[in-house]
This record gives sequence, C-alpha cells and structure tokens, in this order.
Amino acid sequence: MADRENSFRSFYTVLLLALVCSALVSGAAVGLRERQEANQRIDQQKNILQAAGIYQAGVDVEQLFAGVEARIIRLRDGSFVPPEKIDPGQFDQLKTALKPQTSRELSRQEDLAGLGRLEEYALIYLVRENGRLQKVVLPIRGRGAWSTMHGYVALAADLNTVAGATFYRHGETPGLGGEIENPGWLAAWRGKQVYDRRDQPALRVVKGDAPPGEEGRHQIDGISGATMTLKGVSNLLEFWFGEHGFKPFLERYREGGLDDE
Repeated sequence: MADRENSFRSFYTVLLLALVCSALVSGAAVGLRERQEANQRIDQQKNILQAAGIYQAGVDVEQLFAGVEARIIRLRDGSFVPPEKIDPGQFDQLKTALKPQTSRELSRQEDLAGLGRLEEYALIYLVRENGRLQKVVLPIRGRGAWSTMHGYVALAADLNTVAGATFYRHGETPGLGGEIENPGWLAAWRGKQVYDRRDQPALRVVKGDAPPGEEGRHQIDGISGATMTLKGVSNLLEFWFGEHGFKPFLERYREGGLDDE
C-alpha cells in the first residue's frame, strides 16, 4: 500500500510540474510573440521611412512614422478606400492575398512577379509637407532566386521619379542576391524614372553598370553573381508599376490630385 501511495504521489508530482512548466512556456510564448510583432512593426516602419529618405538614426521610429499617412487603395482602379470601410491600422495586405474572397488568381501571362494571387487592396503611405505631397511609398514583392522578396519603393511628387527603395525581407544568397539590401546599391535607384515616354513601366536592373545620363534613366546597376535575383527584381518592378499593380493609381493622381486627398 505504501509503495502504491508513493507511486501515485510521484505521478501527481510529475503531472503538476508538467502543467506548471507548460503554463510558463505558454505564457512566455505569448509575451515573446507580442514583442516579436512589435519589433516587426517597427522594422517595417523603419524601412518605409528609409525608402522615403526621412529616417533619422537615434530618433524614435514610431515618432517619425507618426507623420506618415497610411491609406488603402483599390488596385483595379487606383481609388482610395475610406478608412471607415477598412482601417489601415488593422489591414494586413499579405493575408488578404491568401484569401479567395479578397484576391484573385493570376494567370501565367499576368504573373510576372511570381505571386500566384493578387490582392484586391494595397496599403500605401503618403508623406506630406505643409499639406503638399512630397513622396508616396509603395509596397513591392516578387519571386527571386530562392525566395519572395519584399520591399518598398518611394516616388517623388511627380509619381514617376524614384526617391528611394528598400528590401526588408527575403531569403536570397548572402553576399550575392542578398546584396539587394545594400544601402549603396539602393542609393543608386534615386532619380531613376519608372515610366518611359510612352508611359510604360521601364525601370529595370541591367547587367553591369547603368550608363550615365538620359540613356540610363530607367536602368539600375547590376550586382555580380546575382543574375536570377536581379531578374526577379526587374520582373516585380514591371508587375507592380504595370496595369495590375500601381499604374491605375499613379495615372489617376499624377496631375496633383493627391494634394486634395
């Protein structure tokens, strides 16, 4: 009888310890998840600020980001969605791309960026000064050599000139395709033109160095050893600045209409 009681006591002790440890692990996971989500949000905001050229080292990111206006647009026609219909602060563009009710399947001919599905809405960011539009920051993504690359392109008030760019999430090869994060390479994007004289998306990465002057106004320097990654960058630029991406929005507001929104 004593042996049986000792066995039961040992069993319940182990069970209690297991329950306590499980509760501690679950609590830690929830706490860490909240912290991870907060860190991801701040990192994303930092990349938006960097693309727009308004990030300042040593200044609180959320404080700087408070001056950036988040808006949702319909990709099919470029119109704004009222905040009371969809709250930009709660909108997750990538999640909506996975849902059949808020996205559509792209045909092989349409899907230059290798997305599979295209969401109905996009979350963009407006930077103003004294009420006047200075920059628009647009999210971009597309398939590279090994991963889906996520980034932002900021356009100046003419909605054609690149003001900056960042890539913040990808799985490309370090030292090769991973150089798309290199600030020096991204700095060379500034001043490039997205559309040519026929209003067609022409911005792309070339092999070697882009030529100076007018000839290279739509061309971005290549990165040695990263051919497939850079082809993916060119493809995603063509897609997102084309008819299925942001072109309807940019055409709609190119003549100063954003100052009135």
